[in-house]
Amino acid sequence: MADLEIDLLTIFPGLFDAFLDESFVGMARERGLARIAAHDLREWTDDRHRTVDDAPYGGGPGMLMKPEPLIAGIEALAGPKGPEREARVVLLSPQGRCLDQGWLEEAARHQRWVIVCGRYEGVDQRAIDLAIDEEISLGDYVLCGGEIPAMVLVEGMVRLLPGLLGNAESVAKESFTQEILEGPQYTRPPIFRDLEVPEILRSGHHAEIARWRRERALEWTRLRRPDLLERKLERTDPPPERNGPAEPSEDSE
Repeated sequence: MADLEIDLLTIFPGLFDAFLDESFVGMARERGLARIAAHDLREWTDDRHRTVDDAPYGGGPGMLMKPEPLIAGIEALAGPKGPEREARVVLLSPQGRCLDQGWLEEAARHQRWVIVCGRYEGVDQRAIDLAIDEEISLGDYVLCGGEIPAMVLVEGMVRLLPGLLGNAESVAKESFTQEILEGPQYTRPPIFRDLEVPEILRSGHHAEIARWRRERALEWTRLRRPDLLERKLERTDPPPERNGPAEPSEDSE
């Protein structure tokens, strides 16, 4: 049994063909660390047109994904919603929680997943109420469907599999894992178009290099994502001092 099992429910399974075979995702599947498969939602339709969408009640633009094939597909892959369901079912949706590294690290503790790729104007709410465990969004923007967000989710989960990346520090020391951005990084050649690699990085003094990298990381975070530092400070600030004198203890007179 693989360490990570993901079933993708979509009306465009072909979009995942190359993605699932390449890079670290393909490597994880080849090594047996992950089982990932894309399933065509239309397999769970029951009409000759294989219909997965319909017009919304109350009017409005676009179409909605119908509850019947969605729930049938989800239950076939994950079972009915409830405490006995082993797989966790996620819908990619603009209404969901914004994906971050913390969510991915929590998700790494769970083995089985069903990821539902939304399309059209949205999903019938009854399908969400009856079959979805959680909704996830990539950010405050809208795409044509959930397939590309699903790829982001899959890659973010796969790269956390123990033993997949050659260097474990690749996961441990990077932007967002340490709550700040990584600073600038360099490789050969030492000089390129008159731009030189900082001398400290070529010095061999590991403690000084680590200090320089930490300083640059904080500097970049202040410039590019000050909100990350603000959140970090909010979690680490000591509680405010109480106003007025402290109450005497039972032993004091």
